Amino acid sequence: MKISELCLSERPREKLLSKGAEFLSDAELLAILIRTGTKSKSALEVAHGLLFSAEGSLVKLSHMDLKALCKVPGIKNAKAPAIAAALELGRRFMNETAYETRSAVKTPGKIFRMMIPHLKGLQWEECWILLLNSSQYPVAKLKVTGGGTDMTLVDKREIIRQALAHKAKYIVLIHNHPSGNPLPSQADIDLTEDIRQAAVSMDLRLLDHLVVCDDCFYSFSDEMMTRAL
Repeated sequence: MKISELCLSERPREKLLSKGAEFLSDAELLAILIRTGTKSKSALEVAHGLLFSAEGSLVKLSHMDLKALCKVPGIKNAKAPAIAAALELGRRFMNETAYETRSAVKTPGKIFRMMIPHLKGLQWEECWILLLNSSQYPVAKLKVTGGGTDMTLVDKREIIRQALAHKAKYIVLIHNHPSGNPLPSQADIDLTEDIRQAAVSMDLRLLDHLVVCDDCFYSFSDEMMTRAL
């Protein structure tokens, strides 16, 4: 059914104008971005197909690149950039929300909330560092590895170089486990100790190492597994 054949109150754009965006389904919001359908499908049907390709998950949709989006019937090159831009704005909103108070980073929970917008839903491991000044305010947030499964590839010299370049005092190491199990491996434990020692040698301090999953995390400092505290 074409969107023009729907009653006015059920058309996504009119529904948003009359009720507000919060009353629309994910597919209806996507249909507004998609704007037009194909000869055989409405924009709403194309939106449902797009969600189906992402297994109904906005998280998985957010990790689809332009090439993958363009493979969805009805999307093509003209519509994929608008969808990608909207998803990126969502990520940036989450990141800005995490920083909104600009307060000192004192707890593993706050670190998790700051970093999960970057790591949620990834099917590969990424390692990030959060650099803090002497008052534990963030001065930089950087990805140091990505796209692999071997944490031993983390370059501790690059981490120290970045900390010194940003005039940081504290380093927080964060990486994700796509398996959903946040418990650290022996390699994770060894890496933590290596970076701790490298930091001490340069008058820096490894404040914590978080292993994160989509809805949980493991904090080395909370578990007393590092002498950094």
